[in-house]
Amino acid sequence: MRFGLPNRHHAPAPSSPRRSRRGLLLLLVLVPLLSGSFAAPTTRVAGDELSDAVAKQRAIEKQVARQKSQIAELNALQAQVAGEIAVTRQALAGINADLGVVRAQIASMVKKVNAVRAKYDALVAELTVLDAQLVKVEADEDAKRQELGERRALLADRLRNAYDTDRTSLLETFLSGASFTDVLSQVSYYLDVSEQDKALAEQIMSDQETLASLHQTVVDTRVNTNELRQETAVQKRALDGQLKALKQAQAALHQLEIRTARILAAQKAAYAAAARNKAALKKTLAKAASAQRALARKISAIVREQAARGRIPSEYNGTLRWPMGGTVSQNFGCTGMTWEPPLGDCAHFHQGIDVVAPYGTPIHASGAGRVAYIGWNWADGADPAWIVIVAHSGNLETWYAHMQPRYPVSLGDWVNAGQVVGYEGNTGHSTGAHLHWAVRQNGVFTNPRLFL
Repeated sequence: MRFGLPNRHHAPAPSSPRRSRRGLLLLLVLVPLLSGSFAAPTTRVAGDELSDAVAKQRAIEKQVARQKSQIAELNALQAQVAGEIAVTRQALAGINADLGVVRAQIASMVKKVNAVRAKYDALVAELTVLDAQLVKVEADEDAKRQELGERRALLADRLRNAYDTDRTSLLETFLSGASFTDVLSQVSYYLDVSEQDKALAEQIMSDQETLASLHQTVVDTRVNTNELRQETAVQKRALDGQLKALKQAQAALHQLEIRTARILAAQKAAYAAAARNKAALKKTLAKAASAQRALARKISAIVREQAARGRIPSEYNGTLRWPMGGTVSQNFGCTGMTWEPPLGDCAHFHQGIDVVAPYGTPIHASGAGRVAYIGWNWADGADPAWIVIVAHSGNLETWYAHMQPRYPVSLGDWVNAGQVVGYEGNTGHSTGAHLHWAVRQNGVFTNPRLFL
């Protein structure tokens, strides 16, 4: 009688000594396998291992989600830095860069670029941790695969040794089956399988599930790390570009500071002698301020007359433009230059913007208007400056001082925006060729930058 699996269409054959011996032999083969004596010793139950594998998968998923969130934050910060770089470049390339504004913009750029660098470094560190976790999970997967492979190999050897080569139905069932349930259903004909043995078989099935979970974690982690590595490379290129732009802006600022410092040093040297005699300087400044106010009153009267005759509009509709390109040596407002007269709470106040360019550079009207005054500014005393004043409306004028005494326009002329009204010179109380450009609105000198 051949030994094989039961015929499901017939009742099982009665028990026989040969069957008992075969059942005993099969029991001796399966019990050690199911009890785990051939597997690597372990104190953990299968459920704990599966839970650990799932927990590792969830932890890595959370870490990947956190890194993707960091990349989104980094992208937003990169966009802010790119915007600041564009603004700073525009300021530096502008017709007359404001040194103080550019300094503040570059200081802000430095802070934001440093923040980008810190976030990028954190992202790289997180990616390193994720790589290490991937190595650990891959090792766990390899160990579990080896453990189950050894168990299957041992079982196959035992079964082959226990049965004739032509009686392989049980072996084929095990090797081709998806789980031990199929094996147990066939083996149960030959021997009684206890609940404990079934539980051990289920443990092996759970091990297979653990292996599948570990494998899926490895696959997902590889995909995610590759995506994150590509995103990190993109961030690195963006950061490198921003650092390069920052260095360029800092270099341009440095050159601007050098030019401005050189101009201011020359001005300070020219006034050094006067500054030694503080009493004389104070008297000179007071006299100059008084004369300036007198000239302003005179110009106001001329503008009122022009407005009454309808030669200039009552209100100016539009913006102003720079009359000349160059380096701004002094901005509007409180200044540390001791030769400027006092105003308000400022011991020294500059009521316009000084622009330095090569001697003879053409100076253009900042806007359309009527030439209200042209000639020497006798308010300066014995050493007057040549000035041109254009009235754009009844309440808005632009003043151009220290020019060469030349007549590209005449008193009363109507000039268009951009039309040449003079040439840069060095007349009056001037330490070098430059233009003093001022804007007076409603009788008060105002920061020209507000009208650009």
